[in-house]
Amino acid sequence: MSRFLVLVLGVLSMCWWAAIVGAEYVRYKDPEQPVGARIRDLMGRMTPEEKIAQMAQIDWSVATFDIMRDFSIGSVLSGGGSTPRPEASAQDWIDMINGIQNGSLSSRLGIPMIYGIDAVHGHNNVYNATIFPHNIGLGATRDPDLVKRIGAATAIEARATGIPYVFAPCIAVCRDPRWGRCYESYSEDHKIVEEMTDIIIGLQGEIPAKSRKGVPFVGGKNKVAACAKHFAGDGGTFKGINENNTVIDRHGLLSIHTPAYSDSIIKGVSTVMVSYSSWNGVKMHASHELITGFLKDTLKFKGFVISDWEGIDRITLPPRANYTYSVQAGILAGIDMVMIPYNFSEFINDLTYLVTNNVIPMDRINDAVERILLVKFSMGLFENPLADLTLVDKLGSQAHRNLAREAVRKSLVLLKNGKNETDPLLPLPKKVPKILVAGTHADNLGYQCGGWTIQWQGFSGNSYTRGTTILAAIKAAVDPSTEVIYNENPDGNFVESGKFSYAIVVAGEPPYAESQGDSMNLTMVDPGPSVINNVCEAVKCVVVIISGRPIVIEPYVSSIDALVAAWLPGTEGQGVTDVLYGDYGFTGELPRTWFKTVDQLPMNVGDSPYDPLFPFGFGLKTQAGPSKTLVSRETSASSGGMLSMLIVVASVILSLYLTG
Repeated sequence: MSRFLVLVLGVLSMCWWAAIVGAEYVRYKDPEQPVGARIRDLMGRMTPEEKIAQMAQIDWSVATFDIMRDFSIGSVLSGGGSTPRPEASAQDWIDMINGIQNGSLSSRLGIPMIYGIDAVHGHNNVYNATIFPHNIGLGATRDPDLVKRIGAATAIEARATGIPYVFAPCIAVCRDPRWGRCYESYSEDHKIVEEMTDIIIGLQGEIPAKSRKGVPFVGGKNKVAACAKHFAGDGGTFKGINENNTVIDRHGLLSIHTPAYSDSIIKGVSTVMVSYSSWNGVKMHASHELITGFLKDTLKFKGFVISDWEGIDRITLPPRANYTYSVQAGILAGIDMVMIPYNFSEFINDLTYLVTNNVIPMDRINDAVERILLVKFSMGLFENPLADLTLVDKLGSQAHRNLAREAVRKSLVLLKNGKNETDPLLPLPKKVPKILVAGTHADNLGYQCGGWTIQWQGFSGNSYTRGTTILAAIKAAVDPSTEVIYNENPDGNFVESGKFSYAIVVAGEPPYAESQGDSMNLTMVDPGPSVINNVCEAVKCVVVIISGRPIVIEPYVSSIDALVAAWLPGTEGQGVTDVLYGDYGFTGELPRTWFKTVDQLPMNVGDSPYDPLFPFGFGLKTQAGPSKTLVSRETSASSGGMLSMLIVVASVILSLYLTG
């Protein structure tokens, strides 16, 4: 009897254990299952409320543990300049993000949230990150392999802080430099923009050969999900006014502003962000024709479409005039995830109301959530939802700074070198008695980096992140015996009495982002013009322009000996001196037409008339080599004559010897 009882108890125990094991097996949590099967299994378990919550992206400041657990919110972000604390370390970021993620993992189904951030020229929100040149400078390099390597470095630095999703790259085709986001565009030429979509491969990894077109791909824990933005036509607005109307026929829109999206999709981009702008009066956030009809149906994009910051609010004028309608229009247009970012309960309530009342069909919700889950599964977020500390030492690493320095020197465009072809100023000599460095931008890391750096609008000064200013780079480049005098705004008497061998003036634009950068006059910040005049009238000078686009320089060109477009180079100022002093040659080419006057705008290559100050593709080339000694034109000519005479004499002597 006792043996029988033991047997029965054993069988019951086995059945109980089998039941427990069976209950614990959840198909969507099994990484051995196909992604499609995991999505179907999870979708079948989700309530309509959980699906709608997956479509919400909220700011980290409102993403408490309880909210993430109770609502199953799909995504969290840091907006421009939004950080856990000032000068936050990689561990500070990881601790914050893991705290939020633990809330998501505690929800009924444990669906991990995806954390996103702007990383438009490196991991630009984060203290001590490597800040690469903005896209306009990278467009001047004409080097897709370089931007691929920059993408890989940016991915590692983002992952170093626990972030798996970046709102980059911007693949706008800027057709008017008056646009405040022009520096986020690689070029006015869509072909260059298409080539630069190789940054997606750097960010996400090389897409497998057999991958189906349009399917998102993220290749492991050192890579991030990318976001091609802003779809579509954001760089073509009237007079370059941000968020304005792009007036162009369908052929023009598809031939200029969308080819880079096709390239991005082929390269496996995970997400696409919609533009604030309109196309022929229709807000892009409400354009079913382009989001669903073209992007999803024609280009076969399978990832998810995300709104811009409060993008659906701006479907109406004024924004939020009818929020329920905006939700309806945006979701029916094909937006899958909505960047809210604060009042998420209103969005969830309105979308729930619209679905419950059959205004928005459940099929549209299912399509959105399947796309969101496809990205999450494809990037391994279910297997590795929490950030770790294995990459923290990669943030701002020397290898990445070396890469940024390479990008800077390749991005510089030499527009003028000498007041005539026989008297070049560059490369500069490193060993001279005394030089002058002047201008507002020579010793200002914030100006050097531009907008979208630490803060949304950028910053002024050297206190908010780490890097090397151009002044510091000059001091490091010249011979120790060379005296470097820095005067931000010298007057003519100071320059004339200084007995300087040469001067370097660094001037340009202050930092800005988005609409605050829109400009109808495109002038450099004062006292830039007067510094150029005071310095260049008294001593040989090279002027380095720090700007996010071509600006007005035509009135000053004749007085300048050498002129360099340095764009917004980022934290590695030594990339500038690498080329000024001849350690490397100038190789950059204009990614944009440089106008004479703003009255010519918009003006792009191929237009008629086309009468620029410097045409698209222009860039003088120099060879790397030792610095030359600065001599006067008269001395140079007499030296050349003496050399010629010596050659003649030597030839005569050699001839007499040979005929001996």
